[in-house]
Amino acid sequence: QGRVNILLAGNSSDDEGHGGADLTDSIMLVSLNTAQKTGYILSIPRDLYVDVPGSGYAKINETYQDGEKGGFSAADYPRGGMGLLEKVIAERFGIKPHYYALVNYTALQQAVDAVGGVTITVESTDPRGLYDSSPDLKNNRQPLVKLPNGTVTLDGRTALNLARARGNGRVTYGYAQSDFTRTEYQRKILVGLKQKAGSASTLSNPVKLSKLMDSLGNNVKTDFEVSELRRLQQLTSEIPDAQIKSVSLNNAAGKNLLKSYTTKSRQSALIPVAGLDDYSEIQTFINGL
Repeated sequence: QGRVNILLAGNSSDDEGHGGADLTDSIMLVSLNTAQKTGYILSIPRDLYVDVPGSGYAKINETYQDGEKGGFSAADYPRGGMGLLEKVIAERFGIKPHYYALVNYTALQQAVDAVGGVTITVESTDPRGLYDSSPDLKNNRQPLVKLPNGTVTLDGRTALNLARARGNGRVTYGYAQSDFTRTEYQRKILVGLKQKAGSASTLSNPVKLSKLMDSLGNNVKTDFEVSELRRLQQLTSEIPDAQIKSVSLNNAAGKNLLKSYTTKSRQSALIPVAGLDDYSEIQTFINGL
């Protein structure tokens, strides 16, 4: 059809003792224009307040959990939590995902290590870079994130920490936009991983390829068939990184399409700036990408 839409969601189901392990705190829509060789990665904020079919209003990061518990089933959608999340995305954003991938902590960390690390550019508004003093409990309680501005290469653990951190530590800098800063670097990590996984140094190295596939294993749930993954790799290799837009709804062409909202249970959330359930402006923006 000339375009492939992939819904990516991340949770912490593999992290023992982590509260809310089935909440998809990371949600991204990857859309590839296979004819024009362009694409975009859109981050969907976890605090977006939506009407979840069969469950009522909740933050969008609860949708997968609700779909799993309720045994979601509907025509043209996968069964379970990812199917329900696809339906919510399609109905609110006006763009239907064709495929999904649900990724846990282990998958991200091992995939980055398998390709020898990924390179990104830290562009913090703070001259010191990014810092979140929240302790990394699996790394001698070192700060979760401590990165300078400029080009940096991340190993798996550092990439995972950067993808998780929201600047909630007792001491923090560079996280003026909190969760939006986090999702910005999630998108950068994804592009960096695409670049490295598709490089000659990886594709010609059977050891790296083997490690990369092992990192997926039981750590990724997807409805891609193996043959489709091969085709996807071919398509993405034809799209230059510079032609993949990194998109956030809080800075859509210089405009914030979201606003703060307080739910009936006094939770802080986000809704479209046009009002609760009014996604017309957001849909217009997405259609123009």
